[in-house]
Amino acid sequence: MTIAVIITLCVLILIAYLFDVTAAFTKIPSVILLLALGWLVKQLSVSMEIDIPNLSAILPILGTVGLILIVLEGSLELELNKSKIPLVKKSFLVAVIPMLVLAFSAAAIISLLAGYDYKTALTNVIPLCVISSSIAIPSAKRFSSYNKEFVTYESSMSDILGVIFFNFIGLNASINAGSFGIFFLQIIVIVIVSFVATALLALLLSRIEHDIKFVPIILLIILIYEVSKIFHLPSLVFILVFGLFLGNLDELRHVKWLKRFKPNELNKEAHKFLGFIMEITFLIRALFFLLFGYLIDTQELLNINSLSWSACITAGIYLTRAAMLKLSRLPVRPLLFVAPRGLINILLFLSIPVAAAMPALDKSVVIQVIILTSLVMMIGSMLPGKEKPAAYGQN
Repeated sequence: MTIAVIITLCVLILIAYLFDVTAAFTKIPSVILLLALGWLVKQLSVSMEIDIPNLSAILPILGTVGLILIVLEGSLELELNKSKIPLVKKSFLVAVIPMLVLAFSAAAIISLLAGYDYKTALTNVIPLCVISSSIAIPSAKRFSSYNKEFVTYESSMSDILGVIFFNFIGLNASINAGSFGIFFLQIIVIVIVSFVATALLALLLSRIEHDIKFVPIILLIILIYEVSKIFHLPSLVFILVFGLFLGNLDELRHVKWLKRFKPNELNKEAHKFLGFIMEITFLIRALFFLLFGYLIDTQELLNINSLSWSACITAGIYLTRAAMLKLSRLPVRPLLFVAPRGLINILLFLSIPVAAAMPALDKSVVIQVIILTSLVMMIGSMLPGKEKPAAYGQN
């Protein structure tokens, strides 16, 4: 049995790698293929009467680790300098405004039609309003430099701000002046924690001479992230700060105190660290979507009752996105189509308090929205015509 499990896992991961490599030619997002492969494994195991234990408890663990690694990988690849300020501003606005507009308007409609109180509806809608960086960032690797960076910034910010927004609405029994005060205090605390932890981790990365150094660093990152979550701090801010610091050492060479970190050595280690993160991220992401596909119930996938909700939410995603891209004078193509849902949406959905869960927006809606947005992204990549890049200095 052990040998069969090892062989099966190796074959599945190699197939996932093949999906990733051929995505540029097939134009099919690997997430769709991974979900389908996981679902197929489930059907085969059932038909062959193979007894497989319940694996659902593993999904949130893989998802959390995957989210940390994906945001870290994306932030390590980003460059920060004065010429990028317009890009950062626009990516922030496109990440935030459509998310808020979609969340508040959808919650109002659901509250009116389904009879739920507004806060409950909003808690259930937010998980579907966040762009999944786990799918968006890999899908943008073949874009122009500007569009690729825009998608990385936007999806990373969407993940971070989406988690903050969800926690603020979902974890507060009531929204008042006190809850806003606690929220701003949490932001200040996580910023301080981020800078202190980043300095310590960078120091370790530059000073550790042992052959094994990246695994302890990653474990410390995950540890800091999880401890911060216990205190309801926006932990992804720390991941973004750490990644941006390591990825922009060349821009920070004029800072005097940076000399304590041996910047030349640290820069070399940062490049090696990025390569290591990319490898591990691929593995965790592939395992997550394979497992999620395996756990999909066919009835949930083909649930006609939830399809109307899924279609309306998907339409809202692209309508608000198209309007914001136009207002920001950003290229509609290919950016309009890159608004997938995936890992972060599943994690947020699983985090909805049981008392606040809505039958109308169940697992079927989440699965269908993930598939619909991935299909839109696939169709968008197949449309004729060339990608329209934007200039860095564009206002």
